[in-house]
Amino acid sequence: MLLLLLLLASFAPPAVAGPVDLNSADAATLARELKGIGEVRARAIVEHRRRNGPFRSVDELALVKGIGPRVIELNRPNLRLGRPASAPAAAPSRSVGATGARADSPAR
Repeated sequence: MLLLLLLLASFAPPAVAGPVDLNSADAATLARELKGIGEVRARAIVEHRRRNGPFRSVDELALVKGIGPRVIELNRPNLRLGRPASAPAAAPSRSVGATGARADSPAR
Protein backbone atom coordinates (compact mmCIF):
# COMPACT_ATOMS: atom_id res chain seq x y z
CA MET A 1 0.00 0.00 0.00
CA LEU A 2 2.82 2.40 0.91
CA LEU A 3 4.51 1.71 -2.41
CA LEU A 4 1.29 2.54 -4.25
CA LEU A 5 0.94 5.86 -2.38
CA LEU A 6 4.54 6.81 -3.14
CA LEU A 7 4.05 5.92 -6.79
CA LEU A 8 0.88 8.02 -7.05
CA ALA A 9 2.52 10.95 -5.31
CA SER A 10 5.36 10.96 -7.82
CA PHE A 11 2.85 11.42 -10.67
CA ALA A 12 0.86 14.20 -8.99
CA PRO A 13 0.55 17.43 -10.96
CA PRO A 14 2.95 20.17 -9.91
CA ALA A 15 1.77 22.47 -7.17
CA VAL A 16 0.49 25.86 -8.24
CA ALA A 17 3.14 28.50 -7.63
CA GLY A 18 2.40 31.35 -5.30
CA PRO A 19 2.53 34.99 -6.27
CA VAL A 20 5.85 36.31 -7.55
CA ASP A 21 7.01 39.68 -6.25
CA LEU A 22 8.55 41.64 -9.14
CA ASN A 23 10.43 43.86 -6.71
CA SER A 24 12.20 41.15 -4.75
CA ALA A 25 12.29 37.90 -6.77
CA ASP A 26 15.65 36.83 -8.14
CA ALA A 27 16.19 35.84 -11.77
CA ALA A 28 15.97 32.11 -11.06
CA THR A 29 12.57 32.52 -9.39
CA LEU A 30 11.24 34.74 -12.17
CA ALA A 31 12.36 32.25 -14.84
CA ARG A 32 10.94 29.27 -12.95
CA GLU A 33 7.58 30.74 -11.94
CA LEU A 34 6.54 32.98 -14.84
CA LYS A 35 5.19 31.87 -18.21
CA GLY A 36 7.17 33.04 -21.22
CA ILE A 37 10.07 34.24 -19.06
CA GLY A 38 13.33 32.36 -19.48
CA GLU A 39 16.72 33.02 -17.93
CA VAL A 40 17.60 35.89 -20.32
CA ARG A 41 14.35 37.79 -19.76
CA ALA A 42 14.47 37.11 -16.03
CA ARG A 43 17.97 38.62 -15.82
CA ALA A 44 16.73 41.58 -17.86
CA ILE A 45 13.90 42.15 -15.34
CA VAL A 46 16.34 42.11 -12.43
CA GLU A 47 18.71 44.45 -14.29
CA HIS A 48 15.88 46.86 -15.14
CA ARG A 49 14.85 46.88 -11.46
CA ARG A 50 18.46 47.52 -10.40
CA ARG A 51 18.87 50.45 -12.81
CA ASN A 52 15.43 52.04 -12.48
CA GLY A 53 14.24 51.15 -9.00
CA PRO A 54 11.23 49.07 -8.05
CA PHE A 55 8.36 48.47 -10.42
CA ARG A 56 5.37 50.68 -9.59
CA SER A 57 2.96 48.68 -11.76
CA VAL A 58 2.93 45.30 -13.45
CA ASP A 59 2.52 47.09 -16.79
CA GLU A 60 6.04 48.53 -16.41
CA LEU A 61 7.30 45.08 -17.36
CA ALA A 62 6.68 46.19 -20.96
CA LEU A 63 9.71 48.48 -20.54
CA VAL A 64 11.94 45.40 -20.34
CA LYS A 65 13.24 44.32 -23.75
CA GLY A 66 11.52 41.18 -24.98
CA ILE A 67 8.47 41.41 -22.74
CA GLY A 68 5.23 42.36 -24.42
CA PRO A 69 1.57 42.64 -23.48
CA ARG A 70 0.88 38.92 -24.02
CA VAL A 71 3.51 37.84 -21.48
CA ILE A 72 2.26 40.42 -18.99
CA GLU A 73 -1.35 39.24 -19.34
CA LEU A 74 -0.34 35.57 -19.00
CA ASN A 75 1.37 36.34 -15.71
CA ARG A 76 -0.72 39.20 -14.27
CA PRO A 77 -2.67 36.99 -11.80
CA ASN A 78 0.62 35.65 -10.41
CA LEU A 79 2.47 38.98 -10.05
CA ARG A 80 2.77 41.18 -6.98
CA LEU A 81 4.54 44.48 -6.30
CA GLY A 82 5.90 44.42 -2.80
CA ARG A 83 8.61 46.59 -1.32
CA PRO A 84 12.04 45.47 -2.50
CA ALA A 85 14.02 43.59 0.13
CA SER A 86 16.76 46.25 0.15
CA ALA A 87 14.42 49.19 0.73
CA PRO A 88 14.07 50.22 4.36
CA ALA A 89 10.60 50.63 5.76
CA ALA A 90 9.54 54.23 6.09
CA ALA A 91 9.52 55.48 9.67
CA PRO A 92 6.26 57.06 10.80
CA SER A 93 6.48 60.82 10.86
CA ARG A 94 5.92 62.64 14.09
CA SER A 95 5.02 66.24 13.74
CA VAL A 96 5.63 68.92 16.31
CA GLY A 97 2.73 71.24 17.05
CA ALA A 98 2.81 74.98 17.67
CA THR A 99 3.38 74.39 21.41
CA GLY A 100 6.51 72.39 20.71
CA ALA A 101 4.88 69.14 21.84
CA ARG A 102 4.68 66.17 19.52
CA ALA A 103 1.29 65.79 17.91
CA ASP A 104 1.00 62.19 19.13
CA SER A 105 1.70 63.01 22.79
CA PRO A 106 -1.16 63.54 25.27
CA ALA A 107 -2.24 67.10 26.06
CA ARG A 108 -1.15 68.52 29.42
